[in-house]
Amino acid sequence: MRTVRQILEKKGDNIWSIAPNSTVYDAVTMMARKSIGALLVMRNGQLHGVISERDYARKIVLEGRSSRETRVEEICSTPVITIQPQAMAEEGLALMTRKRIRHLPVVEGDKLLGVVSIGDLVDAVIGDQQKLIEQLERYVSGY
Repeated sequence: MRTVRQILEKKGDNIWSIAPNSTVYDAVTMMARKSIGALLVMRNGQLHGVISERDYARKIVLEGRSSRETRVEEICSTPVITIQPQAMAEEGLALMTRKRIRHLPVVEGDKLLGVVSIGDLVDAVIGDQQKLIEQLERYVSGY
């Protein structure tokens, strides 16, 4: 079973972020350029929130607001739900399911290490289960 730290080591620790006083338009533009679904909102080097495509759809589009006039801090999700790197992938997946989120910042102490997505965790869990199935098949067949 893989830890969140192992998943981060494999995927890399790129952290894409935006300032809280940036416009939502700038955030959506950055997400599109980077082909990502969320950005961390950082204030003075500290994690302040998360803004996602879902936030944009629900809090800008559906409410008829202007993305060019609305600041990220007005719609970002806070407080931020995080996970520690020693947590198992299954724990992260359960947390994301319970909280209905798709991106999970990984924090150790007060240091931000990276972000895992629900896809990262699903891939890890499925991979671990596939390895277990293969081991059990070898055991049962005597190889």
